[in-house]
Amino acid sequence: MPSAIARRRQGFEHEVEIREHRLVADEPESEGGTDRGPRPTELLAASLASCTSITLLMYAQRKDWDLAELEVAVDYRTPPPGAAGTEIAVKISTPAELDEDQRRRLLAIAAKCPVHRTLAAKEIEIRDSLEASRG
Repeated sequence: MPSAIARRRQGFEHEVEIREHRLVADEPESEGGTDRGPRPTELLAASLASCTSITLLMYAQRKDWDLAELEVAVDYRTPPPGAAGTEIAVKISTPAELDEDQRRRLLAIAAKCPVHRTLAAKEIEIRDSLEASRG
């Protein structure tokens, strides 16, 4: 079973199916969409933000650290056509009570979340295939 399926609704709007969950992806009106959902690059940023947060919470629970006020913000910037490099900035906000050693450790753990490791990999192989729909 695929990890995710995107089915076109209308225009650029797609229903995305992930196990039993459904969400909508679209483009903003300024790009010809109807803005009925986040654009795919925003979903990518959301994946990194949520994966980082969950990874940090799992680690903190094992250490019995209180991260009740944890927030992870991700800014994803696509380069203009012809330019190289994509920039992704991750800002992690933690409770003020944590000491410097705890903060350093959390920063190191953040880089170990599966989405971060995937995006930072030197080589990612994507194999596209095409088949005619049966309908």
